Amino acid sequence: MISPVEIHQVLTDYLDAHPEEKGTLAPLSDLLGLGVRVTSRMDFRGHVTAGAVVVNELDQVLHIHHRGLNRWLLPGGHLETADSTLIGAALRELDEETGIKPTAVDTLRAGPIHIDVHSIPANEAKGEPVHPHYDCRYIFRASSAGVLALQAEEVTDSSWRLVSEIADETLRQRVAAALRP
Repeated sequence: MISPVEIHQVLTDYLDAHPEEKGTLAPLSDLLGLGVRVTSRMDFRGHVTAGAVVVNELDQVLHIHHRGLNRWLLPGGHLETADSTLIGAALRELDEETGIKPTAVDTLRAGPIHIDVHSIPANEAKGEPVHPHYDCRYIFRASSAGVLALQAEEVTDSSWRLVSEIADETLRQRVAAALRP
């Protein structure tokens, strides 16, 4: 299980690099300060997730079509008890959703390139109210452009897209900057 100490350290390091996001991430800081288990997907005050920004040799970014949300997203998802680090969780999710193995990518940055805060809609079938996700996104370079096997339960398709097609402006700018020589 990823410790609250690690999450706090990742958040602190991230905010040191991006102090303009302190207000946006204040609710996560508050939850950590209260001792909330932000690693548990069952805490609907908000929980941390992990995502992978995967760039191929053509500087295209992998997107997946999420079945449940019916949207194109980056690979990622909830933390699991077997995860020991956030970056490891991002790599596990990448493998699960696309079949791309951790050994097939190189880490471009040790810490998250972006921590995205977004609202997940209520899901009555699962008994889940609307709740925030704090998605720690890590950037990787793929050694090949192939997606091996999509996770059919959650993912319906995949697509390599230009960096300019990343929906989130902050992430788009950071990925473009990370890819500059």
